[in-house]
Amino acid sequence: MAITTEMIKELRQLTGAGVLDCKKALEEAGGDMEKAAEILREKGLAAAAKKANRVAADGRVEAYVHTGNKLGALIEVSCETDFVARTEEFRTLCHDLAMQVAAANPRWVSREDIPPEVIEAEKEAYRKQLADQNKPEHIIERIIEGKLAKFYQENCLLEQPFIKDEEKTIQELVTEAIARLGENIVIRRFARFQIE
Repeated sequence: MAITTEMIKELRQLTGAGVLDCKKALEEAGGDMEKAAEILREKGLAAAAKKANRVAADGRVEAYVHTGNKLGALIEVSCETDFVARTEEFRTLCHDLAMQVAAANPRWVSREDIPPEVIEAEKEAYRKQLADQNKPEHIIERIIEGKLAKFYQENCLLEQPFIKDEEKTIQELVTEAIARLGENIVIRRFARFQIE
């Protein structure tokens, strides 16, 4: 099948990938738009994984203040260059992340940031809840792991479902941005403010 300029343009608008990448993906997919988009997505995610160890020394601090001025958030998001930090796509990502912090009220960026004593306290609380269940120890451990996973999802920004698209997590949102922008992106810290 011949790959037309219109096909390349459509795939480029759909994925944000470069012209040559779109052409190669369409050729590889035999002109199938969905298959070509999937090929580009997989290549982008693989490229994003390679960028994860690069130093993100630039970036921006983004603020979000909710209507009524009683709820707001600040977030620091780093990337590799000021060029990317000034792009509309990066600014939009930072704004969405600040809005996520305001709406979902995470306590930490990732599970690695949680103090060990907090995790131990959570496990102990779950054990007490399950004490009278008369279940084998290995079942209790599985239940505790499930409850901890839910705890991480509620309290770690990177593991929360994105408020604009519940099908993806914040980590997936950031990974997709890394793939599209071509630079490592790291959420450094955030603060949330609320007048009760």
